[in-house]
Amino acid sequence: MPSEHRTIETVWRIEQAKLIASLTRIVRDVGLAEEFAQEALVAALKQWPAQGVPDRPAAWLMATAKRRAFDHLRRNKMLDRKHQEIGRELEAERDPTAELNEALDDEIGDDLLRLVFISCHPVLSPEARTALTLKLLGGLSTEEIARAFLVPEPTVAQRIVRAKRTLAEAKVPFEVPRGPELAERLASVLEVIYLIFNEGYSATVGDDWMRPQLCDEALRLGRILAELAPKEAEVHGLIALMEIQASRSRARVGPGGEPILLLDQNRTVWDQMLIRRGLAALDRAEAIGGVPGPYVLQASIAACHARATTAEETDWKRISAYYSVLAVVAPSPIIELNRAVAMAMAFGPAEGLRLVDGLTGEPALKNYHLLPSVRGDFLFKLGRLDEARVEFERAAAMTRNVRERELLLARASECG
Repeated sequence: MPSEHRTIETVWRIEQAKLIASLTRIVRDVGLAEEFAQEALVAALKQWPAQGVPDRPAAWLMATAKRRAFDHLRRNKMLDRKHQEIGRELEAERDPTAELNEALDDEIGDDLLRLVFISCHPVLSPEARTALTLKLLGGLSTEEIARAFLVPEPTVAQRIVRAKRTLAEAKVPFEVPRGPELAERLASVLEVIYLIFNEGYSATVGDDWMRPQLCDEALRLGRILAELAPKEAEVHGLIALMEIQASRSRARVGPGGEPILLLDQNRTVWDQMLIRRGLAALDRAEAIGGVPGPYVLQASIAACHARATTAEETDWKRISAYYSVLAVVAPSPIIELNRAVAMAMAFGPAEGLRLVDGLTGEPALKNYHLLPSVRGDFLFKLGRLDEARVEFERAAAMTRNVRERELLLARASECG
């Protein structure tokens, strides 16, 4: 791939959500905004290889996309109604980087946050809300979203198309909801933000184990939400969970970009500031009281890891207890798989294998590579090396992440 195309792909991944959010504010239509952003991408693919990459590629994309939006407004004779807004946008276009670097002045001043709430509007089904926001905010492909949801790719594509059409027909306002409506839509927004974080923390496809920009974006949106809803325990629980997980980022990748799993990480390079912030957020969540929700429980699990200075000091019995509660509060096959890992660490790999074997028939885990990966690990620890090798090879064939595939094949080779 030419270097210009790699640059375009990188810039697009980082800036897509900002482009769509800014354009949505202009045209008030998510579908149109995405269309104009795509047109800017096509223009870059045509011009940059021939003319060279501009000094400010993100600003170039933004300015090009906005010109498409302004042309659309003029063609539709909306100039009179929009002339003041267009004037401001054109003024900003003289220095396109100003908007990209603009600080958030208040809780409703962030276009990205507004875009999250549009994508999570109650007029859409829960599945459509999450899929659309991952597409628009996370910049994920329909394939990546399908893998995150463990559903067929055509299903996700259909949800996104229908969601954009529904939003346009309903004329959903481009704003952050207030009052009771804010509380009603908060749970879906939290789910979306955490899915974006997870795609950055453990990329489902590609050559990189992590996409730090997505983690940073999810954390930023989460922190804004914490300001919007300071009395919501689950908001602080999500912040705590993401802060603590993000604290391990430097320890999760080796010098050659290879993944380093939790128990093998050098904990001295964990970011102590992020851990302190995460633990403080968990304290705030617990102080609010009430029955712990799924994010507070997951943050409590992450806190157990953060408080252990070595892997051997980890309180796995406490973690397995948290997972048992989580399995009741938010039952899912993936939670059960994680619970099996915790039970294996607390009570031995035979117990973990027993629980995992009960999940092998789960339709949702049929193509989930971590199921054979976890099963292979238990078999390896039990000395059943031939069976373990088969499981690691199965997992390697399922994953779309190059680094993860290399790790799984290396584990398979350890089995002899």
